[in-house]
Amino acid sequence: MSTATVTRAPAPAGSRTGGGALAGTVTLIRFDLRRDRIRLPVWIVTLFIGTVSTASNYQTLYADPQDRASVVSTMDSPAGLAMTGPRHYLDDYNFGAMMGHQMIGFMAVMVGLMSILIVTRHTRNEEEKGRAELVRSAAVGRHAHLAAALTVAAVANIVLALLLAVGLGGLDIEGIDTGGSLLYGFTHAAVGMAFAAVAAVTVQITAHTRGASGMALAVIGIAYVLRAAGDAGDAGDAGGNGALSWLSPIGWAQRTYVYVDNRWWPLLLCLALAVLCAAAGFVLSTRRDVGAGLRASRLGSPVASDALSTPLGFALRLHRGMLIGFGAGLFLMGAMYGSILGQAEDMLKNIDPIQEALAKIGGTTMAESFASMVMVVIAVVASVYVVMAALRPRSEETGGRAEPLLATGLSRSRWVGSHLAVAMAGGTALLLPAGLGFGLSGAASASDGGLFLKLLGAALAYAPALWVTVGVAVVFFGWFPRASAAAWTVPVYAFVVGYLGRLLQFPDWMNNLSPFGHVPQLPAAGMNWTPMVVLTLLAAGLVGVGLEGFRRRDLETK
Repeated sequence: MSTATVTRAPAPAGSRTGGGALAGTVTLIRFDLRRDRIRLPVWIVTLFIGTVSTASNYQTLYADPQDRASVVSTMDSPAGLAMTGPRHYLDDYNFGAMMGHQMIGFMAVMVGLMSILIVTRHTRNEEEKGRAELVRSAAVGRHAHLAAALTVAAVANIVLALLLAVGLGGLDIEGIDTGGSLLYGFTHAAVGMAFAAVAAVTVQITAHTRGASGMALAVIGIAYVLRAAGDAGDAGDAGGNGALSWLSPIGWAQRTYVYVDNRWWPLLLCLALAVLCAAAGFVLSTRRDVGAGLRASRLGSPVASDALSTPLGFALRLHRGMLIGFGAGLFLMGAMYGSILGQAEDMLKNIDPIQEALAKIGGTTMAESFASMVMVVIAVVASVYVVMAALRPRSEETGGRAEPLLATGLSRSRWVGSHLAVAMAGGTALLLPAGLGFGLSGAASASDGGLFLKLLGAALAYAPALWVTVGVAVVFFGWFPRASAAAWTVPVYAFVVGYLGRLLQFPDWMNNLSPFGHVPQLPAAGMNWTPMVVLTLLAAGLVGVGLEGFRRRDLETK
């Protein structure tokens, strides 16, 4: 009697150790925290300092109750509530109510962005780079990467929440108490976890990190718009219970009415959304292969267009989605700022530090001076795109996709130059929808049709500053590739010094260190072509230096 040999199929990764689908999660958590040992502290400390300094500034800017009453009268309008939050905060507008009303909406977007980037970085990006498949070939469960990423996001949000609670509670400011500060901190943690869980779903849908991040960021945008539309519709209504706002996690966070009513139960909605989306993410991850997405890639044309056969056309195709997304966002941002332009004088007339900053800018009207100050913020947002676009060659290089291209007859300068051309032209193009939104909305709000062309021109005037930002990024990429992330200091510094620095009265020399500080302050000031030409020449020189560095160094492939 013969005996048959039975060969058993290898067990799935993770099941060999008895740990199941979550085997290796603790190890991955430790590894992810070590990889983010610089990123996470920077995020957390930046958000903490920004919040605490804002609370301290409120005490200085609005020390007189009449100043706060003036703000209330201005905010109690559709445009004012859309920019801030629900009307109920205005009933007793102390410093705590101001924090909840004006800061939660903005901070929710920032915390959501941090959480989304954590999840996509440690899940979809690992699969796209091929590292996840290598790790899962060992005793690591199929759910370990996602569980570790969500845990790291939770840790980051809880640490931020505790810092905010301790920092704000210790300021000893009227209306900001310990209980309210604890709720304020954990409101941010709950919103962050909700958007982290949203990212847990989007990373299952697409096979690309940028696509997953883009979809999750679109959810943040939709949540913000729903919140703004709901609050704007309740102007003059003391209840402040806009139906659309209840469809948004940001709206839930604001309806805790922190420092006013201190309601904890809306946070349960954020946590419920986080649990549902996280569970959906785990389930969906079992319905696809490692490295693939649930959404199948569309079959392209059997014949590529002539544009795709050129480096510039191919680069434009890679940047197209991000460019469209930023364009839509900047148009909406400009329209929102423009909607309050007509009320700027009433809103700011009793706030001495802002009056001093606006007086320093100049301008024939308060609307023009305020527009010049706001334009810096719009330009900084556009600079975020140009940094991302200018550093795209770095991700192509480290992802191993640049080496096969450069093995052909394509020169290094032409390859990088195509991405830089898209970054510089795209950044300039983004200023157009921003200026259009700002100009159309601002002219209507101020009942001054002449403002439209002025605001459009003011936006486009920042193009040379964006080009210098691209130049700085390519210098880091060419000569110091591992320090390429340092290019982000340009937009961050521009915002801190160019916008906040005016309110806090930073010395002029600090603003002069930023390319944005040399742009003429249109429409408040007249046009000066000398700094525009100098910035353009500086951008050209920086690009040339960066390209020379890239030609001289070896490719780095991780």
